[in-house]
Amino acid sequence: MKELKEALALYPKKTIDINTLQELFSAFFDSYEAFAEEVLALENAGILLMMKSKGRSTRQPSIALHYRIQSASLKKDHHHLLQQYRIQFHSAINLDYYYQHDPKRWHEDLPYLQQIDQYIKRHGFPIEAIPAPERSYEIVGDEKWITEKKGKELLERVQLFNKLQVIPVSEPLQFAINPDKIQHSMQMHLVVENKTTYQGLLPSIKQTSFVTLIYGRGKGIIQSMEQFDRQYPVTASHHFFYFGDIDREGIAIWHSLTKKVEMQLALPFYRACLEKQPAQGKDYQRQRLEAEEAFFQVFNKAEQSQLKDLLEAGYYYPQETLKTKELQKIWEGSHWNDMI
Repeated sequence: MKELKEALALYPKKTIDINTLQELFSAFFDSYEAFAEEVLALENAGILLMMKSKGRSTRQPSIALHYRIQSASLKKDHHHLLQQYRIQFHSAINLDYYYQHDPKRWHEDLPYLQQIDQYIKRHGFPIEAIPAPERSYEIVGDEKWITEKKGKELLERVQLFNKLQVIPVSEPLQFAINPDKIQHSMQMHLVVENKTTYQGLLPSIKQTSFVTLIYGRGKGIIQSMEQFDRQYPVTASHHFFYFGDIDREGIAIWHSLTKKVEMQLALPFYRACLEKQPAQGKDYQRQRLEAEEAFFQVFNKAEQSQLKDLLEAGYYYPQETLKTKELQKIWEGSHWNDMI
């Protein structure tokens, strides 16, 4: 019955008819009688609830033509299973994520979690960091698992990525340094999405209170930002500001970054853009509701309304809306310390 419960837990709908149920369980039974007996057992266990209005089959043993799947009962079984693995696995493998998410994720991750558990029990946690492909091959026998097959995300789900001393293989972070501020205990860093903006701001870096100017390379920054601590191993209180295109793609890049490091919007640049004439032509971009909602919340109500209307109409503001002299004036003259 365990395999049947797992199959039901992965089924995306709340109700299921007899034909779909038989197809779902086809791998487990070679006769109707055996199939029906197990369905009746699930019915008696309260996991499948007969929809009385649909009736029952005329074949014997008779089962309902439609069932409602009692997800609460399945969740209880799923949680019990997690508790069993929590006892079996190394104590450092944190399974909290799986209590709140689709059991499908658990079943997909389980084979890898078992390999991770064996690795830790056999070798302990590594003392030295090595590149992701090498660590990946050590753990699961596949050098591409961490970087290309969502292994990094799995390790983060169970809070092991940092403990396993993995060096990311993302592109190096590209940035300029203001040598006058490198000894400060509180340090600010500006990330800009595009090369034109980076080059326009670069001459002003020594006239600002910022320590670095980071070139984001569009989406590239999402991965490259992982390299910051290794490339800039300066002990300080670091604060990051971001300025990108005001379009759905630029907003999504910023939002993805915030999941890796606290990243404030560089509001003086954005507000200066909102005073300009927008461009048209980004109505093809996909909407990311979560990212846009987080982005809007940073602005006042009038600005939120302006931004929403802008995106819905297919307009946008590229960073190039602000010319070099404007960029430099904003960077040098804004009270950035007050925004932290």
